Amino acid sequence: MTSFVRNQWYVAAYGREVGRELFSRTVCGEPILLWRTESGAVTAMSDRCVHRRFPLSQEPSHLDGDKVVCGYHGFTYGADGVCVNVPGQKRVPRTARLTSYPVVEQDSFVWVWIGERDRADEKLIPRAPWLDDPGFAVVSGMEPLAARYDLLVDNLLDLSHETYLHGGYIGTPEVAETPITTEADDAAAVVRVSRHMDDAACPSFYADSTGIKGRITRWQDIEYHAPCLYLLHSRIAPVGTPPPDADGSDPDAFHVEVVYAITPETESTTHDFWAVARDFALEDQKVSAFMHDNNRTVVLQDVVALDVLEKAITAERDGYQELSINIDTGGLAARRILKRLAEEGAATGEPAL
Repeated sequence: MTSFVRNQWYVAAYGREVGRELFSRTVCGEPILLWRTESGAVTAMSDRCVHRRFPLSQEPSHLDGDKVVCGYHGFTYGADGVCVNVPGQKRVPRTARLTSYPVVEQDSFVWVWIGERDRADEKLIPRAPWLDDPGFAVVSGMEPLAARYDLLVDNLLDLSHETYLHGGYIGTPEVAETPITTEADDAAAVVRVSRHMDDAACPSFYADSTGIKGRITRWQDIEYHAPCLYLLHSRIAPVGTPPPDADGSDPDAFHVEVVYAITPETESTTHDFWAVARDFALEDQKVSAFMHDNNRTVVLQDVVALDVLEKAITAERDGYQELSINIDTGGLAARRILKRLAEEGAATGEPAL
């Protein structure tokens, strides 16, 4: 099974999901309780009472100001996870404290650090600035995946599957037919995969949202920041549109930034956060609804396929031999980086499952 990569930042939630109700999400096998203090800051701590392991997200557990009260026996915790009250005695045991997690709210995501607390450096969090940029309109969601997270990494780094799995939405023949270029920066743990189609059919996802008629120039430039964040920079323009200017300006094209946060829940389940930001039709709610519904359909097509693949791989009792080709170079580079990161986490004493 997949080993968790620790000493890393992972997306635990969208900021909109976390409020003054106790909210839980499991990340890398660790159940995490998320809530906002009265001042609005996000707090992350273990979702298990130290007394009898009752989930603090389970009613009748509740917030009392900026304290969490366990609904089983009343153990009460401050925002730092330290127990401040236990039933039937004045002395609070010194060990009565929850694991607390460094947490950062950035680019609409809530990031938590899984690993050694003193290594949590906010500068290591990769950016997805379009999600909070007023120059972009954003739709987003999250789907549970009953498959190990690296299957989703493979899926997203090889977009040739769009032709076959997502035909009628984002897939056209040119996606599978056009060669890719792949670059891996092992030190930075970043993989880049590019596919530029000079003359391609315009899939309905872009034809219906941009109004383009006829064939298009379509660019797909991927950045995967291992282990969690995937960015797809998409450029769409009618055939014959001039390329971007030297200064990067590109007024005659449409741009879509597709963001995935790939967060392991357990060894065999994944939180599939997705977002689509566009720089056109910013106030058009019909376009937003169309892009939300169509992208969610595409995500669910991936979910169905990867859930099936997880079951098939798990059933392979004697192992199996993969066949890899040119389209797999991005995914293979990501696997190599993830393996190294997992081994480094194990070498520092962090558990690798």
